[in-house]
Amino acid sequence: MTPAKTSESCKRSFPPVVDSHTRILILGSLPGEISLAQSQYYANRHNRFWALIGAVIGEDLPAMAYPDRLQTLLRHRIGVWDVVAEARRDGSLDSNIRNPSSNDLLGLAHGLPELAVIAFNGATAARIGLKQLGSGAGRYRIIRLPSSSPAHTQAFAEKLAAWQVLATC
Repeated sequence: MTPAKTSESCKRSFPPVVDSHTRILILGSLPGEISLAQSQYYANRHNRFWALIGAVIGEDLPAMAYPDRLQTLLRHRIGVWDVVAEARRDGSLDSNIRNPSSNDLLGLAHGLPELAVIAFNGATAARIGLKQLGSGAGRYRIIRLPSSSPAHTQAFAEKLAAWQVLATC
């Protein structure tokens, strides 16, 4: 894994976590400061991603070591990536993303023969990602999820109710 660039305002996403059996791809926007510092998706302990997806698949992901979390997602045919490859951003808020360059979502999707669902973790990921997918979005079931970020203050139970749609995919 190539380390993410962590200069003051230029941020770079991580490589995708997928394999040839990935059926669901969950796309965030761009890793936050804590994630970049730890080179881990959703490393901020206040981000509810691991608790949400863990509840959906019936696994205690927050209790696992990071490599085990990733392997468990893959075992459940779930992949993770970001829509932004690189951008200028001060802090971790999506609203501060400037001059984003895109990851090759269509290229990745075409290389995943069992991919059926693309889920966006938050409104910014959905807005940017749907532009990238363009007419190719029609090949997949598209799901817009409430953000797992602590900046999105919706109650956990409400977020989980929305994320449960992934259990039916």
